[in-house]
Amino acid sequence: MDAVELARWQFGITTVYHFMMVPLTIGLGLVVAIMQTMWHRTGRPEYLRMTKFWGKLFLINFIMGVATGIVQEFQFGMAWSEYSRFVGDVFGAPLAMEALLAFFVESTFLGLWIFGWKQLRPGLHLAALWAAVVGSVVSAYFIIVANSWMQHPVGVTVVDGRPVMTDAWAVFTNNTALVAFPHTLMGALGVAGAFLLGISWYHLWQRRHDGIDTVGTVAGRTRVVVGEAPGVPGRDRADHAVWLKSLRIGAVVAMVSFAGTSVTGDLQGKLMFEQQPMKMAAAEAACHDGTGFSVLSVGNIGSKDCDDVVAVWEVPGVLSFLAKGDFTTEVKGVNTLLPEYEAAYGETLPDRPLYGERAGTEIQYVPVMEVTYWGFRMMIGFGALAAAAAAAALWATRRGTVPASRGLMRLAVVGILAPFGANAAGWIFTEMGRQPFVVAPNPAMAGSVDQVFMFTAAAVSPGVEAGEILASLIVLTSVYAALMVVEVRLLWMYVRGGVASAMPELARGAGTPPSDGAGSGTAAGGTKPADDVLAFAY
Repeated sequence: MDAVELARWQFGITTVYHFMMVPLTIGLGLVVAIMQTMWHRTGRPEYLRMTKFWGKLFLINFIMGVATGIVQEFQFGMAWSEYSRFVGDVFGAPLAMEALLAFFVESTFLGLWIFGWKQLRPGLHLAALWAAVVGSVVSAYFIIVANSWMQHPVGVTVVDGRPVMTDAWAVFTNNTALVAFPHTLMGALGVAGAFLLGISWYHLWQRRHDGIDTVGTVAGRTRVVVGEAPGVPGRDRADHAVWLKSLRIGAVVAMVSFAGTSVTGDLQGKLMFEQQPMKMAAAEAACHDGTGFSVLSVGNIGSKDCDDVVAVWEVPGVLSFLAKGDFTTEVKGVNTLLPEYEAAYGETLPDRPLYGERAGTEIQYVPVMEVTYWGFRMMIGFGALAAAAAAAALWATRRGTVPASRGLMRLAVVGILAPFGANAAGWIFTEMGRQPFVVAPNPAMAGSVDQVFMFTAAAVSPGVEAGEILASLIVLTSVYAALMVVEVRLLWMYVRGGVASAMPELARGAGTPPSDGAGSGTAAGGTKPADDVLAFAY
């Protein structure tokens, strides 16, 4: 295989894996901070239990996110040195802000939160968590600023063939970033919402399955009769409140996030039609100019001119609304855009040493349409599915518990993956739809001496051979697969153990747990605190 293709596979695999951690870290961190705030204000034990249980899962994910994210930085020098050299004068500022400010703030205050349950006053301890969570959000913004510049370069002047930042304000307030950031944040909340919903459903179902909770008639109404399991740590009435409130919080968060992603996604789509029209035309399989949105198309979607693509189900006017905000303006299709791109940027790669054997080859301006077309629909479909499931969960738990069906329980647990799929599909669509550019041209700079763009074929490290990249690809993929096994095992262990796995002091049967989190005993599932791999937390 070609070195460029291998480098893209390597960066894609490691980035998508790392991005699985990012939305859960951001979304779950915000939710845990709200839970601890509720405990700080009300003093109710279920909010403390919710904070410690979900906080433990948040920490597992955070640690894995840091471990997998470090590789992203190294790859810029390993396989993409020419790209790093080209964008370095611009990327240095946002990446430095992300690492030196946001990431250090996040890590420092998270450490204070982990070890400060007994040492810090409650208000300061809560503030430490909020500082860490805000740090993660700010960190995400700086990364999005850097990525948005690749999608829509602004605020630079070309000096000796390289972009040099001349307007930092323009870079940090790039309209692409200002729209992509809330869209990403809403997607992260969607992941957290489904995570809470699925796990809480499992535990409410388990309580019914074990006969702890039953459904009966109370004051003429069918309601749950909450019970307790004597001798089982944490399986009391407060435990029921933990899962019911967590489920409802998760459902509300999931529905709000879908509404938010819909609004911000619409704004983002309109910008893409202006800034990267070929990406959006490929996402719609819009081969010819028109106004109709294709819900389903068939044919050879991967062909260059896509003349044989047929829209099976098309909604008139919707494509115009997505692009222009009206229902009548025709949107340019692939067949119209392709000659425009070829005239502006050339039909073949330039004959320069940088391109090596790839110099003179035809440039494929149409991205892989199977990816953009189906990725766009998977992003919307998975998000809508998660929101619909959240609404159904609110209705199903109106009696104070979940149905006794094992099948519904399994469906709720599997449903955790839906917003993960939506986030991954959206990220892949955004990045692969930009091809063949690693830095897409800004249409507003067309013909200007300061127009900036870079073909992906020119970004790969010239001194690295395909075999070397293949070797690192195999090694990194294997390591990431092992890390995935570790993370899933840790998450599953603590999820099955319930609140007692995060609060081993409940095994003492002391009723309301102490706020300092100290204690001894055996957690649910037989995990002893002394042997707990996360015993340092709390």
